[in-house]
Amino acid sequence: MIEKLTTEAIALLKQLIETQSFSSEEDNTALLIENWFTTHNVPFKRNNHNIWSTNKHFDESKPTLLLNSHHDTVKPNNGYTKDPFKAIVEDGKLYGLGSNDAGGCLVSLIATFTYFYDKEDLNYNLVIVASAEEESSGPNGLNSMLAIIPKIDVAIVGEPTLMNLAIAEKGLVVFDAKVKGTASHAAHPNTDNSIYNCIEVLKWFQDYKFEKTSPVLGDVKMTVTQINAGKQHNAVPSEVDLVVDVRVNDNYSNQEIADILAKESPCTSIIPRSLRLNSSSISSDHDLVKAGIALGRETYGSPTLSDQATLTCQSLKLGPGDSTRSHTADEFIYLAEIEEGVDLYIKLLEKVL
Repeated sequence: MIEKLTTEAIALLKQLIETQSFSSEEDNTALLIENWFTTHNVPFKRNNHNIWSTNKHFDESKPTLLLNSHHDTVKPNNGYTKDPFKAIVEDGKLYGLGSNDAGGCLVSLIATFTYFYDKEDLNYNLVIVASAEEESSGPNGLNSMLAIIPKIDVAIVGEPTLMNLAIAEKGLVVFDAKVKGTASHAAHPNTDNSIYNCIEVLKWFQDYKFEKTSPVLGDVKMTVTQINAGKQHNAVPSEVDLVVDVRVNDNYSNQEIADILAKESPCTSIIPRSLRLNSSSISSDHDLVKAGIALGRETYGSPTLSDQATLTCQSLKLGPGDSTRSHTADEFIYLAEIEEGVDLYIKLLEKVL
């Protein structure tokens, strides 16, 4: 049965690749996922472009484990040499947009859920959500489903990790900051040039260190990523706009980071766009982690963001594929990685279910 489900999962992934599904435009890939559940006699529900289901013998007295991955993609970049919307198999690699991020994870989890769907006497209920709008952190993704699906106690979020155990993930806060000065004609002296004032501000951001270091996620990483100022060559602007990207470890909440920067940064103002994408983690003593380690998998902390950020329960990021291939030209996943993914997901859950 596992071999059959794996073959079918790869066939589904090829269909997903050949169906455009940019964030907020996932209608047709949602139909493909619906068709999988219909074909396998698994009842499902749909909310916007999110498809979800629970195991046949769901028991409200038991804890619930969420299986989640997304079916939206980013737009292909200009570096592609292959058609991003054509599933091409060469040398054991399946090429195509979304193959690695996160189609391989998604179809492997769907196959795994289908394998366990009608099994009785499980220790956990299972809920699967094939979610939308992950790449854009949109309002109609997994975050919109948490009030609809049953209460979740723990989650596996499918992202490419080479099937190693990402037991923590950094959060994200993006700040809009301003550095002010005095507007003037460029021909006249000005000791309060807002652009020159940025020199010390940028140096502060470059050198600043948050005190708390995480044993899993390391330091908080803060990076100025955008600068915008001025409208014409002969006028000194009154202010400079900065965008600051902060990747938050599990020793801080996003609110704490915002409070620190509001107090200590040399900017005239620094305002967070959102505080909802907090860091996430799972205890190294959790049964899922112990089961993964027993299967020979390594643990690590992930610097990249996923739908884990929307969850308040403990969550594990785990999936076939390699994160370094995500959003790259000629994206691909090895077919053997999908085969390993289904096999290891099932073996992992057999140890805890």
